[in-house]
Amino acid sequence: MAELSTLARPYAKAAFEYADSANALAEWSTQLATAAAVAQADTIKKVLASPSLTSEQQAQIFIDVCGDALTVKAQNFIKVLAENKRLSLLAEIYALYEAFRANREKTVDVDIATAFELDADLQDQLAKALTSKLEREVRVQANIDKSLIGGVIIRAADVVIDASIRGRLAKLGEAMKA
Repeated sequence: MAELSTLARPYAKAAFEYADSANALAEWSTQLATAAAVAQADTIKKVLASPSLTSEQQAQIFIDVCGDALTVKAQNFIKVLAENKRLSLLAEIYALYEAFRANREKTVDVDIATAFELDADLQDQLAKALTSKLEREVRVQANIDKSLIGGVIIRAADVVIDASIRGRLAKLGEAMKA
């Protein structure tokens, strides 16, 4: 996985820097999301793996599938990726681009797993607390995890806060073994 990230990073950074200078971060985000989804399609994976097609042909097929979703600049980006045999990295490029964008916009996506549904007021309270703790604008995505007995597990980028009963019981079990 680290190797894919290493290969994708220069392309993601180039796309981000261009989009940032053109004040088109959201537009490029949408285009890269579309391109990443197309790159994950089984038929496109077969096209990209075909040794009988040139990189120009692969790029043109890819652009044709994307249709009007890509601007001329994004199409040129796809052509560069095709020339360098990197179209298969589009999902990783998109993920890195989104990380660069979130860092620039000082936002973070937070996933909250609970044993029960959170009401909107409690979600807002958690979002405010996390905003001050993480010093970023927080976008909350709440999920119900039936395997939790109670409590919550909060995931924000590389930060995990396990305040679940299951997590506490696991910690207690580890302490008793030590």
